[in-house]
Amino acid sequence: MSVIQVHDKKFQPYIGATELQQRIREMAAEMSRDLKDERPLFIAILNGSFMFAGDLFKYLNIPAEISFIKLASYKGTKSTGNVVQAIGLDEDLFGRTVVIVEDIVDTGKTLSQFLPQLEHQQPKKLLVASLLTKPEAMVHPIKIDYLGFSVPNKFLLGYGLDYDGLGRNLPEIYQLVE
Repeated sequence: MSVIQVHDKKFQPYIGATELQQRIREMAAEMSRDLKDERPLFIAILNGSFMFAGDLFKYLNIPAEISFIKLASYKGTKSTGNVVQAIGLDEDLFGRTVVIVEDIVDTGKTLSQFLPQLEHQQPKKLLVASLLTKPEAMVHPIKIDYLGFSVPNKFLLGYGLDYDGLGRNLPEIYQLVE
């Protein structure tokens, strides 16, 4: 891995593909153990979580379902502060164990607005799995039940995370060179 350029910005290697896959396998093993008596519904938040959700789901050893919802709050490298729901959720959550799959929880605003919407549907359990979190950026505290990595408050790219639409396909994570 070496420094790459996306649009007008340079990014340096941060978390390699092997390390990502190892941690995701560990998270899936934890979930498989904890949720073995459930048939959880995983709700992956698009666009960023698609790679994480796909890898996580293939490593699970329990019967589970997956669905996708699109929420957005970023434009370029900055949060817009507004959460927009673009694609709705069709599944009935009543009495279900639901696991929200996020690529990254930074300020917590997206989930602080989305989780109450899900609570209204009275799931049995509502859990959060996030590949990354930025504790320094957290404004709206969110309990993350399954966490991949805590990272510094820097802009990240790759493995589903983008910069103005590019970089999602990278198998590793890079951080902005400032």
